[in-house]
Amino acid sequence: MIRAFATVGIWTMLSRVLGFVRDIMIAAFLGAGPVAEAFVIAFSLPNMFRRFFAEGAFNMAFVPLFSKKLEAGEDAEGFARDALTGLGLILIVFTTLALFAMPWLVLAMASGFAGDERFELATLYGRIAFPYILFISLAALASGALNAARHFVAAAAAPVVLNILFIAALLAANAMEWDAGLTLAWTVPLAGIAQLALVWTAAKRAGFNLTPRMPRLTPDLKRLAIIAAPAALAGGVVQVNLLVGRQVASYFEGAAAWLYYADRLYQLPLGVVGIAIGIVLLPDLSRRLQAKDEVGGQNAFSRAGEVSLALTLPAAVALVVIPLPLVSVLFERGAFTSDDVAATAMAAAIYGAGLPAFVLQKVLQPLYFAREDTRSPFRYALVAMAVNAVIAIGLAPVVGYISAALAASMAGWAMVWLLWRGSRQMGVEASPDARFWEKLPKIALASAAMGVVLLAASWLLGDLLQVAGLRYAALAGLIIIGMGSYAIAAHLTGALSLSELRSQFRRSAAAE
Repeated sequence: MIRAFATVGIWTMLSRVLGFVRDIMIAAFLGAGPVAEAFVIAFSLPNMFRRFFAEGAFNMAFVPLFSKKLEAGEDAEGFARDALTGLGLILIVFTTLALFAMPWLVLAMASGFAGDERFELATLYGRIAFPYILFISLAALASGALNAARHFVAAAAAPVVLNILFIAALLAANAMEWDAGLTLAWTVPLAGIAQLALVWTAAKRAGFNLTPRMPRLTPDLKRLAIIAAPAALAGGVVQVNLLVGRQVASYFEGAAAWLYYADRLYQLPLGVVGIAIGIVLLPDLSRRLQAKDEVGGQNAFSRAGEVSLALTLPAAVALVVIPLPLVSVLFERGAFTSDDVAATAMAAAIYGAGLPAFVLQKVLQPLYFAREDTRSPFRYALVAMAVNAVIAIGLAPVVGYISAALAASMAGWAMVWLLWRGSRQMGVEASPDARFWEKLPKIALASAAMGVVLLAASWLLGDLLQVAGLRYAALAGLIIIGMGSYAIAAHLTGALSLSELRSQFRRSAAAE
């Protein structure tokens, strides 16, 4: 599992780094103005429903069932083809309806846009970009089949294609003097087609022929629908949280863009660690439950939690301690001003406080989904939604747009507590082992030590971080100092051991 996690994590890291390049370019070309805010909302629409249909409800139900069919030697390919056909038909109808309803969808996302140019732009961009949901959702299904069969590379590499196309589109728009907003909008569905082509080809090479066939409602699809329905409702609750945050932001000029860029900062460690762990852990736990391997399941869950926290806590501390240098060096250029930097940095620090919660959700949720239990996470998500709404709306008149970031982080921690409490009723595999509890305080101590070193280093490098020709090297030096100090502190406290990691990789390789 550790070896698979590293594979997914490396590709996700590459995707997120390219995503940073993409967002740096968007910030430079568009700043935080009307075109930037309109594109952020338009791009968020298919991505919101994508998490609802693909990575959310559908895949959380599909992957455990597909994994268990593979483990049992049943007709996993036929099940996948039926699922792909059903999902495709639903999404074609849904996409068609969404194109007609786009003005209302934009208002549902950002009612503060009503009556100004952002509304018309967001509606136009949304109609162009929305078909992305069809292609990326089918790509997610193919990726789920690949992950269940332990073929992780193509699925993890697919997001890299999206970012490469975005960067190329921005460069072309700049060189050819095209409208940057329209160019970005048209790139979205093209990127979806490219991602689907990549994972569909990889699935075919892995022995899965995922071509659609005549629709039919099989007992397996009925089971899939029964499991997916609560997960879909839970996904809907999560999207309500996002909607509340964006609604709050839409009433503060520039806030939609500030929160987007801050979101991109914490999404880097979340993607590399949390999403990678979730992708690998769910099929692994599903297979172990099918094989009744409780001890193996406990080890997989414990190591996933241990590695997640060892990589996430220092990232969270860094976002809280040095958000201003990070945002300034990465985004402050062109149309993105120093005021935009300060507003984005504040949101990034608050998201950083919630980062461990966002990652721990990815570790805890597979315990439920592997058991085909999607109802419990739905109930917990309802509670988290209430927490999010009360904080975001209630504090907006007091702290402004930042209430959206506060609400997201607090709701994240509420969800973790509920998932943890619910998992106490499960078997041995849901209980972290003694090694996990031994490592946890050591990881926290090493992360705190790194935070102190980062504070001192950012003060010493403060002037260099403002010098145009040296700021990139200064930020790189600051990051290296943080990584080095954490590595030393982790080694001294025993939080992280290179010999243990090497041993995990050797065991994983031997098992393959």
